Amino acid sequence: MRQQRVLTAQGMEPNTIARRRPYTILFIDDEQSILNAIERLTFDSDANCLFYDSPLKALDKLRKDPVDIVVSDLNMPEMSGIDLLAQVASEYPETIRLAMSGMNEKETVLEAINQGRIWGYITKPWDNEALLSSLEQAIYLRSLILERLMLQRSVSQLSCLNHEGFDNFVGDSLAMQCVYQIISRAAPSDASVFITGESGTGKELVAEALHQRSNRSDKALVTLNCAAIPSELLESEIFGHVKGAFSGAVKEREGLASMADGGSLFLDEISEMDIGLQSKLLRFIQTGTFSKVGSGSTETVDIRFISACNRDPMQAIEDGQLREDLYYRLNVISVDMPPLRDREWDALLLANNFLQSFASKEDKLVVAFDEQSEALICNYHWPGNVRQLENAVNSAVILCNEQLISAADLNNTLKLPPEELESLARRSMGAKPPISAGGALPPHSTPQPTGHMATNGVATAVLDQPSIRTTPKPLSEVEREAVEQALEHCDQNVARAAALLEVSPSTLYRKMQQWSR
Repeated sequence: MRQQRVLTAQGMEPNTIARRRPYTILFIDDEQSILNAIERLTFDSDANCLFYDSPLKALDKLRKDPVDIVVSDLNMPEMSGIDLLAQVASEYPETIRLAMSGMNEKETVLEAINQGRIWGYITKPWDNEALLSSLEQAIYLRSLILERLMLQRSVSQLSCLNHEGFDNFVGDSLAMQCVYQIISRAAPSDASVFITGESGTGKELVAEALHQRSNRSDKALVTLNCAAIPSELLESEIFGHVKGAFSGAVKEREGLASMADGGSLFLDEISEMDIGLQSKLLRFIQTGTFSKVGSGSTETVDIRFISACNRDPMQAIEDGQLREDLYYRLNVISVDMPPLRDREWDALLLANNFLQSFASKEDKLVVAFDEQSEALICNYHWPGNVRQLENAVNSAVILCNEQLISAADLNNTLKLPPEELESLARRSMGAKPPISAGGALPPHSTPQPTGHMATNGVATAVLDQPSIRTTPKPLSEVEREAVEQALEHCDQNVARAAALLEVSPSTLYRKMQQWSR
């Protein structure tokens, strides 16, 4: 039995990505004899090798299950290898692309370099050892790209965590900036605020921010979900009751109005309150006085009212679910919370924030989203808004067995049909990402080959490995930046920073000693 040929990136530390995963190589050639020869050559390797004699079928496979390396013949009747590699470069720029052909024409190879942006070129016939060596070098380059992406994403995650947001909000979109401005201006006033927005947009966060930024912050913010309390008990919940006021009232009870004295009362889902009780609430707001259920005496309190509704209040008025006079009394200042689909890149910022929180809570080594899951997060319309996104990320963190969350992990909760999932995960995310880290590449940028060719006539190595060094920041600087931000985030606690970056504390100590020299 032949000894297994280990096709993996050499020289990488045991705790790096290169040692944690098998690499998948996709070979495409219209000649079955060529594929059979390569299959025999790579049979004992530890790489996952796939073989297709149809470039169109190979593309379909690639779109369902992305691979690490694509090796394609250039001269095929169904679709040219140049067109195939160009398509791969466009849709999966981080995939290493190698061309293979019996043609040794300079113009053809240059076309493959320019259009397919190939990293290497293999001529037929080949020397077996040279071919395997070429694949190993391609895997090494792929491991560098993955390692770099992991470090960049670690920096991005930390940038997100260190981002100075507005109170407990996460988001920099123009829509949210408008919300922040209204909160800042309204908070010092005692005027009533009415918050609208779809379910899951964060209306309670607005109420909390208004209270914390007000002069009442040293008193309580009392919250009541009007939809969660049976209508027959709601009056007692708000105003309290005396002993014997009704069956089961065995002792006197303070209501939320008394608890909120000097502070703020947040009435969520106000349109769900019984219309008869709304008239009593209106009088309470107008006079500042109320009577407990079963009591003939009145009490006076000083309360700032904040209300919320997840439907159009004017429609609720028309439907007889909300008193018009109560609405105008509550709606001195309006805050409209935008749905997540209208908040530009905020979905990705929020997802990163949730990922870090849940990964820490679940003690999982999940550090980032992969390219397809990021595209899904940005392109999906999120009908349940921030609450749905939080739920999806929570589930994905628990179920994910890798370092990167995939689109499939998120879809465990979303339950999207395969066609829709594939479309959303492949669609362009538009403008540049909002999370950047000191000049590092955006999450989906990857260095491209700029060609020179080896002329040994057998199998070339990676075309232009120095192209890695022409990117804005070298790997060592990105690594150092990630470490420094991790230490800052963890208050210089090396053990916690090491856990966040998924390395041993001794590794961080060693690197810190190197940098101090």
